[in-house]
This record gives sequence, C-alpha cells and structure tokens, in this order.
Amino acid sequence: MASNGMNGTKAFQDTIAQYLMKRAENDPLVAVKLANPSKTMEQCCAYIIGEVKKSGCYGFTDDEIFGMAMHFWEEPEIEVGNAPANYRVVVNHVVELTDEEKAQARKEAIARLRDEEMAKMRKAKTTEKKVKEVQPSLFDF
Repeated sequence: MASNGMNGTKAFQDTIAQYLMKRAENDPLVAVKLANPSKTMEQCCAYIIGEVKKSGCYGFTDDEIFGMAMHFWEEPEIEVGNAPANYRVVVNHVVELTDEEKAQARKEAIARLRDEEMAKMRKAKTTEKKVKEVQPSLFDF
C-alpha cells in the first residue's frame, strides 16, 4: 500500500503504466494510443485523481480506475485539471522489495525496536525512582 506524496504518486503511476502496457501488448490499437506524444503518464494520473475528486467518492475498483486511464488515452482532446495538492492514493498491490531495500527496512525496524525498548526501560527506571521517593521503604529508619 502506498500513499500520498511522491511515493504514492510513483506507485500509482507504475500500477497504471503496467496495466496499460499489458493492454498494449494484446491490443495494437491501445499501443498506438499510448504512443501519443502529447500525453504523459503524469497527466493520465492527474486526470484520474481529478475525476475521483469531482465524483465525491473515494473508493473505486481497479476496473473503474483503469477505465479512467483508458478513457484518458482514448480521447483525443481531454481536459486535465490539476491534481489536488493534498491527496492520498492507495495502491492495493504487493510491493516487491530488492534485497537492498529489505536489508534497509530490517535495519530501520531493528533501530526502531531498540529505541522503543530503551524508552520503556528509561520510563520504568524513572517511575521506579519516583515510587521510591514517594513511598519510603518499610526498612528505612
């Protein structure tokens, strides 16, 4: 799952592009339409996001989104508005990480876990110290 900003936009564009390329492999007419030099994948995605925003709905099936992508490329003249500044794109596909990305994610997860455990230990030590200050031991004379 990907979300807003460059990562969400990139994953969204990649997903749309993969779908369109697969369609173009099986349909030469789609390949011709995708070769239109006056259109870009960024414009296609901006068009889709604009259409989603105009609809007022925020949940679409893959087929609905892919249909909007096909419509963008099929129409010779189509208005592409600006994508909203703040938006969230959720792409529901499995992301395949490289070995390097997996190693980096593991390293970051271990660092986060270490930091969380250290924070718990500091909090426990601080709480224990405060308890001793408030409740003197029965053996303190």
